[in-house]
Parts: sequence; C-alpha cells; structure tokens
Amino acid sequence: MSTENEGTAVPPAPSAPPVPVDAPAPSAPDASRGSAPTAPLPPVPPSAPGAQEQELVPAGHAPAYASSGAQDPQGHGPAGPQGSAPDAAWPPPPPATPSYGDAGSGGSGSGWGSSYQQPAPKSGRGGLVAAILVAALVAGGLGGGLGYTLAKNNDDSTGSTTVSASDGGGSLKRDPGTVANVAAKSLPSTVTIQAESTSGEGGTGTGFVFDTQGHIVTNNHVVADALDGGKLSATFPNGKKYDAEVVGHAQGYDVAVIKLKNPPSDLKPLALGNSDKVAVGDSTIAIGAPFGLSNTVTTGIISAKDRPVASSDGTGSNASYMSALQTDASINPGNSGGPLLDASGNVIGINSAIQSTGSGGLGGTSQSGSIGLGFAIPINQAKYVAQQLIKTGKPVYAKIGASVSLEDSSNGAKITEQGASGSDAVEAGGPAAKAGLKPGDVITKLDDHVIDSGPTLIGEIWTHKPGDQVTITYQRDGKTHTVQLTLGSRSGDS
Repeated sequence: MSTENEGTAVPPAPSAPPVPVDAPAPSAPDASRGSAPTAPLPPVPPSAPGAQEQELVPAGHAPAYASSGAQDPQGHGPAGPQGSAPDAAWPPPPPATPSYGDAGSGGSGSGWGSSYQQPAPKSGRGGLVAAILVAALVAGGLGGGLGYTLAKNNDDSTGSTTVSASDGGGSLKRDPGTVANVAAKSLPSTVTIQAESTSGEGGTGTGFVFDTQGHIVTNNHVVADALDGGKLSATFPNGKKYDAEVVGHAQGYDVAVIKLKNPPSDLKPLALGNSDKVAVGDSTIAIGAPFGLSNTVTTGIISAKDRPVASSDGTGSNASYMSALQTDASINPGNSGGPLLDASGNVIGINSAIQSTGSGGLGGTSQSGSIGLGFAIPINQAKYVAQQLIKTGKPVYAKIGASVSLEDSSNGAKITEQGASGSDAVEAGGPAAKAGLKPGDVITKLDDHVIDSGPTLIGEIWTHKPGDQVTITYQRDGKTHTVQLTLGSRSGDS
C-alpha cells in the first residue's frame, strides 16, 4: 500500500486460513506526485511456509510508499535469498541478509509496486497451514485524477406529491453505539496527512490525535517522504490545516508520531481500547483518506488475530513486522495510519496494510484497492511505541539476541549458523545465549504462539517489551526442549 502501510509481506500465521491465490500481479505504480501509485511489494520468501500467489498492497499513503504493491510497509521485503543468515542487528543492510530484533532475514526484496509470487502453501506442524502474507502498504493520495458527476434534479414541477423526510416533523436520532454516532465523535480527532520530500514527491495518509499537546500517531511509511527536510501537514475534517514535524519514527514497528505546530487548544484525543481483548467477529470501523478521499468511514469485523505481516515502504532495506489484527473493513491506499475503532469508538489498531489483487485503482491509477483483507497494528503495541517516541525520539525493540533464517522451513524459525557480516548468530551474553540456545536450533513456539517462520518469530517478539520473560520451545537433534528467556532491548532503527 502506498503509504498507509496496509500490509506488506505477511509471515506465516498459526492456524491462519490460506490466503487467496492466483492474484494477478499489479502494474508498476506511477511515482509522480499527484497520483496515488502504490509502492512495489517486497517479495515473499520463496520458502515462506504456506505462502500463496497473491499481492499485498499498503493501505495508507497517497504516493507509492507502502501501499498496494509494497509501497506500504518498505522497499525491502521481509525475506531474502534462501540460506542467507540475517544479522542480529536491525535493520539489515540492503542486499545482505538482515536481522530484525535479533532475528535475521536473508536476501533483498523488490521495490514496492512490483509483483511477486508466493509459493504454494505447505502444511506445517500439526496440520497447520503456514500463511506468510506479504502485505502492501497503502499510501494513498490521488493527486488529482478523480472525476465525478453530480446529478441534479431539475424537476420544477409544482404538482408533485412527493413528501421529503424533513416534512415528517422529527429529527433522526443516532443512538450511542451506532456507526453514525461513533463516526460523528471520532472524525473530529482524525487528520489527513500530506508528506512531501525535498524533491517534491509525496503522498497522503491518515493519523489520529494522541494527546492534547498536539501529538498525532500514524504509520512510519506515511511520513517517510517528509524526513530529512521535507514538508509535513495535517488537515482536520473542518478544513483547518496545520504544519507538523516528525517527533520520532520506528521503521521496524511502522509507527510514527508527528506534532502539530501551534496546535489548537481544543484537541480531543481518541480513546484507546485494549487490543488484547479483541475477539474475532467484533465489529470494526475504519477512518481514513482512501485514494485521497479524506474523512471516509468504512465498517467490518475482526477477521483474525495475530496475523504475521511483514511490510516495506520502498525507501530502504528495512522491513517492518507486526502480529496484526485482520479486518474486512474496506482499507485502501490513503487509509494508512488511520484508526481502526471498535463498536464503542475506541482505537484498537492502526490501519497499515492490505492484500490486493492488483486490479488497478481509482482515477486510472495502477494502485490496487481493497479485497477485504486489511491489517492493523494492535493499539497496545502502537501505544507503547508512540510513548517511547514522544519520550526519547527513538524506538526500543525487544530482542532475543539471535539471528534467524527467513527461508522456508515450514516448521519453525531456525537460528542460523552465522549472522550477517560474519557476526555470531547467537549474541555472546545475550538472552538466547543465556538460555542455552545454539545455531541450528529451530524455535517452534513463543509462549502459546506457534512459530512457523522467522518473520512470525520477529513479529511475536516485538509484541513484547524488553525485560518480559517468555517461554521458548525449540527443537535440537530431533528432540523438543523448553526454556525461559528474558528479552533484551535495542534502541533505534540502526
């Protein structure tokens, strides 16, 4: 997805149903400003378990960030060449096998907007179908090409007996809990974000008010173009526009915080829900600017939880990973960074990526749209990241201190024999080393979550905070072992 990272590569998810197959590859998106091209998608690791032919598109930015073709989460795919060992440090170098949160990946990915094919699904342990999804970030804005026709009723007949609703005498009441009521209360606290680089390129995404000081939470890929001297602005539904600046951004989490310059005194932060309590089937409401159409509201349900998703914004070699909430609410390029609400209007996630068929977008663009597969960063994780960014300007990642392979193994995350750039695969004195893990061990569970790939492990690790104690189940020489491990920490994206 262009910039509203609405999905890039999605690592295999335990007990997740197979993703749609044989989706046509999208044509390369137009990167020119004013259009809403979708960035190329990072390729799914050929070895990713359960991967199917499909195209994921970022759902948020107007330009070609992370949107439907891999614009949305980031020029680098989650998986690299088979057999390469990711570096234990994050982010990984471009063509080399990177490691994320001490989990490595191999190989370089294609740019957003490019098509890719995922291998046919393979059954994993216990009959589970591993589904590594490559989510495309949806970047969003259309820059100019949406045409529309207004139909005008020219019936001046004076003999009409038609009665309009206003003639009925009462006003329509929208009770609390209705979509209309939630939208009316939430829209004033959402903004449409315009990001522009020093070269004039950019796109459109969405964000929401985080506090009364003027902090706005959005996706990293939404503001990526405005970094290093670019321009950034946020427009409220009432038309008031404010210049803004980036306070901090986390490429690995795909979360960013911006701050309004001279913010209004009447800001109303959206209430944050508890994404751990969300259940499959719960109602969802998404707010964003799909294809540049600001203040758009769509509805759906939670389709699945803990969906492993890896994405890239097309601007570098770093990938972002999430254990996402999946929703069928309509998410498109430009929705990235916008809130995913529950039926009470509480934020439960940040819309970041979508999977798309690559059938083309509105206004003649090549950007793909929603097919009912949208992915959101759980708000519990996003809240922690946002607070760190506001406090220090840098993200903090949990880590195990080991480099894992992203090649297809179908039965877990294998610790590589060697890390990137010749470093040790298991960090000396790190959490994995203290727990007795060694190169060649295959991690199959983190607490109760089944791990069927390197990306899945990374996404699960990053749902935790440094210092958390987790239970690691792994296989060595055909035998299963379980060990307690206390997660370490790493500050910054480099």
